[in-house]
Order: sequence, then structure tokens, then C-alpha cells
Amino acid sequence: MAALSKSIPHSCYEIGHTWSSSCTTSTLQVTAGALEVSFKIYAPLYLIAAILRRRKKDYYKKRLLPEILQSTSFLTANGGLYIAFFCILRKLLGRFYSWSAGFGAALPASYIAILIERKSRLALTFPHRFPLATETIFRMAVTRGLVKPMKHGEVRYSSFYRSEVWASFSCMNVPLPHNIFCICIHCVCVVPFRCKHGPRHRCCKHYQDNCISYCVKGFIRMFSVGYLIQCCLKVPSAFRQAFTKPSRLLWLLYNKENFQLGAFLGSFVSIYKGTSCLLRWMCNLDDELHALIAGFLAGTSMFFYKSTTISMYLFSKLVETLYFKGIEAGKFPYFPEADTVIYAISTAICFQAAVMEVQNLRPSYWKFLLRLTKGRFALMNRKVLDVFGTEASKHFGDFTPKLDPRYVLCPIDIDMQLG
Repeated sequence: MAALSKSIPHSCYEIGHTWSSSCTTSTLQVTAGALEVSFKIYAPLYLIAAILRRRKKDYYKKRLLPEILQSTSFLTANGGLYIAFFCILRKLLGRFYSWSAGFGAALPASYIAILIERKSRLALTFPHRFPLATETIFRMAVTRGLVKPMKHGEVRYSSFYRSEVWASFSCMNVPLPHNIFCICIHCVCVVPFRCKHGPRHRCCKHYQDNCISYCVKGFIRMFSVGYLIQCCLKVPSAFRQAFTKPSRLLWLLYNKENFQLGAFLGSFVSIYKGTSCLLRWMCNLDDELHALIAGFLAGTSMFFYKSTTISMYLFSKLVETLYFKGIEAGKFPYFPEADTVIYAISTAICFQAAVMEVQNLRPSYWKFLLRLTKGRFALMNRKVLDVFGTEASKHFGDFTPKLDPRYVLCPIDIDMQLG
């Protein structure tokens, strides 16, 4: 683990904006690139959302463009302010520390940027960023030998988190059925006979469907969602090669990952619904503790689609749920700006990994950072950062930026380039 007190005397030009010796010029270049990319992201996103929500003409005339520009400004500020604080911290501290180039510069930048974004958008951004930071911390811990990854760990975590989230809403004073043997007999012999004719238990709230069709429809609906999501993600790459390789279109439809995500979402929902209905039939009541069992069993569906990302998302929802339940019980204090602060910290953690140990960052987020900065994030002088012991240059081969000797404080870097 890199010592927090360890430092290097290099300038921000030698480490960060190696493509330009001017801090101001570098900041403006990153800001301009981020502005272009951000607008390309948010313009179609808001337009499609408006069409799907069947917005009226007044929305397109008065609100659409301001909302696009507000979100564009948020993402642009996140990228541009990072470079600005990167240089400011170097000038204030006089040196670079293991935390200042990533976490230290990204924290104030992310906090200021999120203040620009609309609160309603924060509710959509936060559930993505916090699990990403949690996943990054987990990968860092594994790399340092602090944590050993478990076999099928995603499945275990998913089962645990799913059941705990639902159980946190339960009344803990209701006992579970005590006669396990009778429950098994009832499950094997009685319930299938009753469900053969498609009944619905009086405690079930799916009034338009019987229990069987309720579960089957849930599976079909979510299987379709998962299948279509994966197909849509592969459409750009498939169409680029469609003219040279027409078989890519068939690959788009029959790709294994499409069915894996569909099977995961479909079984996740149907197992939870089916178990809940089954327990209502067995116990003849609708007990909130049934969610504990149903959620645990539903988590096993991750065998179809093992994803650390989804597991971390469920973990974040568990923390969020327990926190708000603690607030309701008067055991935890309420912080009005907690979501803003957590978002800023989560983003700063991801930037720390992007600078010091990109191998522990989710590849998709690293590609997003490269896109946002027009590839400039990869131009950092990570060979110098290897001194902190995080293998910062591990995934960048022999890359060494070409620096202007007139603006270099440490001649050793020039020797490395010439030698």
C-alpha cells in the first residue's frame, strides 16, 4: 500500500497535462473536449426520454434545451475542474502525494460539479456511482491481499443483499413456520395440486392473474428486457461490421450473453414472486418475513449472469435501506446533503483508481473517462507514479510522454526518455 506521506517533487506538467506545459491551456482543452462529449451524451438521452414520456410541446420549447445544458455543464465541470484542482493542489502543496493526484483533486471538482446538476438527476446518478466506488475499493483490497475473493461470490452476495433489503422492512416479531416437515409435504403434494387449476391465494395482491401466470409473466417480461438490453448494447458494433460480415447480425440475435442476462432477470423476478406465492399458500398468511426467504432464493439466479457490478449495486441498496430505516428508528442522524457528499467521495475514489491503479477500475468507466477527456487521461506520466507502489503504469506498456525540457523540474525524466 502506498504511504500517504510519500511524495514526489514533479510539476503538474510532468505528471498530469503532459500534452501542454500551460495549466490554463490544459484546463481549457479538457473542458472544451468534455463539453462536446457531454452534449453528445445528454442531447439524445433527454430527447429520447421526452419522446417516451410523451412530453407536450411546451416542454420542447421551454425546458428541453435548458435541462440538456444543465446536465452537460455538470459533466463538463467534473472533467474540467479536475484538471484545475490537479494543478492548484500541486501549487499549494509544492509536491505530489499518492492521494493528491487522484482523490484530492477529484473531490472538490466532483462536489462543485454535482451542485450544478438537478436534484432529480442526482437520484439517478448516485445509485450508479456509489456501487462503482464500492466495487473499486473491493478490487483494491483484493489486489493488496486484504480480501480473498470467494468462488461464486457474486451469487452469495446477491442472495444475502436481496434478502436483507427485504428483511429490513419486516416485522421481526412474527415467527416463521415451525414444522418444516409439514411445510415440505404441503409444498410437494398440496400446492402443485391446487395450482394445477391456476388459483390465487386470498393474500396475493396480483388480482388479475393466478399465481402460476403471475410468475410466468414476470419471467417472460424480464427475460425480454434483459435480452433486449444486451442486443441494444451490441447494435453499434454489429452494424459497423454488417456490410463486411453479415453473420454479425445473426450473432447479435443469438449471442450467449443476451440469453444470460435475460435468464438472470427473468429467474430473479420469477423466483422471488413464485417463492412469495408459495409461502402464502403454505402459511396461509402474507408475512413480511417471507421476503427474507424469497430474496435469498432469488439471489441464486446470478448463476446465469455473474456480475460484480450488480452485486455492488445491491449492496449499495442494502446500505441505503438500512440507513433510512435507522433514521426512521431514530438511531441514525439525517444529513440533508448526504447524497451530494457521498457522490463526490465515490467519484473521487474512482478517479484515484484511474490515476494510480487503473487495473482496479471497471473497464467501462475507464473507457468513459477516456472518451470524456478525448484520450488525455491516458497521457499521464504514470511511470513516475510507480514510486507509490500501486503499479500505476502496469497497463500502459512503455509509454513515456515527450516533455519540453524547458518546463521540467526533474531531469531524471528526460534521461528516461532519452535512454
